[in-house]
Order: sequence, then C-alpha cells, then structure tokens
Amino acid sequence: MSNETWSIRRLDARQDDAAEELAVLRTKLSPRGDVVSDASRQRTIEVFGEPLTPVQVVEKICRDVQEQGRSAVLDYSSRLDNAQLQPEQLRVPSADLESAHAAAAPEFLATVRRIRDRVRRFQSAILHQDVEIPDAHGGVLQHRYRPLRRVGLCIPGGAAAYPSTVLMTAVPAQAAGVQEIAVVAPPTKNGAYNQDLLATCHELGLNEVYRVGGAQGVAALAYGVEGIAQVDKIVGPGNLFVALAKKNVFGEVDIDSIAGPSEVVVIADETVDANHVALDLIAQAEHAPGASLLLVWSEQLLEQVAAALREQLQHLERGELARQSLEEFGALILTRDAEHAAQLAREIAPEHLHLQIEDADSLLEAIPTAGAVFVGKYSPVAVGDYIAGPSHVLPTSGTARFASGLSANDFLRSHAVMTFTREGLAAVAPDVGRLAEKEGLTAHKASVDIRLT
Repeated sequence: MSNETWSIRRLDARQDDAAEELAVLRTKLSPRGDVVSDASRQRTIEVFGEPLTPVQVVEKICRDVQEQGRSAVLDYSSRLDNAQLQPEQLRVPSADLESAHAAAAPEFLATVRRIRDRVRRFQSAILHQDVEIPDAHGGVLQHRYRPLRRVGLCIPGGAAAYPSTVLMTAVPAQAAGVQEIAVVAPPTKNGAYNQDLLATCHELGLNEVYRVGGAQGVAALAYGVEGIAQVDKIVGPGNLFVALAKKNVFGEVDIDSIAGPSEVVVIADETVDANHVALDLIAQAEHAPGASLLLVWSEQLLEQVAAALREQLQHLERGELARQSLEEFGALILTRDAEHAAQLAREIAPEHLHLQIEDADSLLEAIPTAGAVFVGKYSPVAVGDYIAGPSHVLPTSGTARFASGLSANDFLRSHAVMTFTREGLAAVAPDVGRLAEKEGLTAHKASVDIRLT
C-alpha cells in the first residue's frame, strides 16, 4: 500500500457519533474470541476439520491436554506449529542454554544484566511487607506474605523474539522469592530456538525452558504433563489463543490477566514535536496488531502528526506492518480540550498512556485508569517496555479500569495468622456469641464458651 492511498482514521470526538465509532474500534482488539484473520480461520479448518471459533479451539486443546497429557502437547505442536518433536526434545537441554549464553554478544549480556538489576531494584522496593498488630490482651494478629512455589512464564515467539518478556516476567517472580520458574515458548526461530532468548534465560538462572507455545503450552503448565510439572500461576503475554487458554484454565491455576494486543493512548498539545508523537504511535502499531490512539484538541497538530506518520513509516523496517495496524486499529481523535481528552482516556483505560503536554501533572491525577503512565517527551513507552523497572506486562482492552500491571506482588500469596490469649478470647466472646446466635451457628459460640468455663 503506497503512502498516497494510505490514511489513518480521524475521529471528531466533539460529534455525537464518534463515541460509537470508537467503541467499535476498541472491540476489534478485545480478547472476545470472535475476531480472526481469514488465514487463521482456514488453518482451523485444516487442523480440526471444521470452522471452530477460537474459544472452541482452545477448549478442545485444553481438554485434550488435560486428558491425554504430553502426547496431546506434542500432537498439537506438530499440527499447529509444524514442529516434529520427540518427548525428550520438549525441554531445552541445559547444554543448549549454556552454548547460547557462551555465544551471545558481551554487549547484549551486559544489557540484560543492567535491565535485570533495574527491574529487581524496583520490584524489591514495592514488595508487600508482613504486618503484625498486637492485641490489647497479649495476643497478636499477623498478615504474612509468602512467594508462590512454582510459576509458568509464557514467552511469545511468532513475528518477533522477546527476551525482554523473559526479563519482565522472571525478574519480578525472582524478586518475590519464587524458587521454581518454568518457561514455555513456541518451537520457532523467534521462540524456544532463539539464541538471544535462551541466553537471557541462562543469564537469569532459568534452566527449565520448554519448546511449546499456544494454548497447548498454557494447558501443559496448568494441568501438568509428563516432563512438565503443574504450576501455581501462569503469566505473560501471547496471541488470542494464549489469552483464551489462560481464561479457560483459570481456577485450576491463577493467571495474571486475559490480555489483548498492545495499545497506547497519547495525549499531546502544541508544545510537542509531531515526529516524536508519530514514532510513539508507530512503536505500538509495529507489534501488528497494536492499537495507537492520539487525543489532541488542535486540528493543526493532528494534521502535523498525520504527515509525520506518513514520513516516518517510509524509513522503518516494520513500516508496512505498522501501517496496516494504524489503518485498522489506529485513530487521530480531535477533542474539545484537555479535560475532554482526559475524560476519553479514563473511559478507554489504555495499557499505555503517554502525556506529552506542557502541564502533564494536571492530567495525571485525572486519569487513574491506565496500566502505565509515561510523562513528558523524554519518557517514551519504549523505556517501560525494556528497562525502566515496572513490568511491561500490563492490562489491555480497557481492563485497566480494575486491573494492574504485573509486579513482584503478584507472585505472593498472603494469609492471616491469629494468636489469642485467654484474656483476649474472653474479651471478644460476647460479640462472637451474639453474632453466632443471630446466624444460628451455635457450635461457633460453643467452641468459644468451652475454652472459658
């Protein structure tokens, strides 16, 4: 598609019909399970013999893995990923991890270490702390946090390799004190055969890496199969089928979220460089798919960004992929003013929010519904993706209304510990008894009274 025929969607949010159009745009990227490409639909028919929906595909895969174990995992790896693996090839050998690490460029490993240290420092600083409250009668109430025993990390490996996701999932888990971490990545050149990804795993001390992706990888972690022990929690991004599989197994294990494709909302004013904004929008769009939305109240700036998008896309390696995402999922949105832009951003509740305005602090408190916020022209989303410290695994598709980004605290579980003395029990016994009688649970009252007679 040439620059002459391409254009990004423009919405005038000052008009009443814009809200409906924006809602339709947002629905396209939500993990509802009913939007797939023609190629994916045809592939489903080839593999399963019928036009199943993504939800039906995932339910079948998870059920087969639960019932048949490793044989189903290997079968789906063959049918979906064209990977002919023997059982002993499912786990990446330690020698492969070591050789990838030995062959990695020293500069790359130095970068991995610096990122690891920054992420660990941030994640350790925000860890929940045990709380102890003394009772007036000598007892004590405690709230204790303890790390999960074993977790699984889903690392994508389709169109690109993501050693950054290894860092952004494993290091928070390690900061929390998790001892067993299993990594699954698809058996592709960008997944479990990617040397930089394997080198990163080895540098972080991750020696349990499996060549399996998609819904079958999620199911293997959730139910446990021969050679892959069940985990307590599954985290990490993935495509629609990974998201739906995590939703399907939730309850058997915990999950971080049901994530959709990457997204950014940029709010900008006339003080910005239009090329900066254009590249910020393209940076998310190049995930392909990725949603990139600009909120401005200056028609002149909107047009400047549109022109900058056309110019910048010509010089980028993934420019054509980004152009397709921008055309299908992007929008330049004209608002009445900054307050109106903040209102729309609250409603959108984006994964990434970038405030590129002169007085960014004025909007920061007005938009609490964002997975991560980037303030000012020197804080592009890329620093959050790679090095800042917070994890880049964030809520998408409007779920930032109620969900938070992944952190070390998500790898902790808590429980209360209650220690009463006789005097302390006697002090609360009348209230326990009164409420127990109201609820008709007389054994509750008796269990207290017998200790005081």
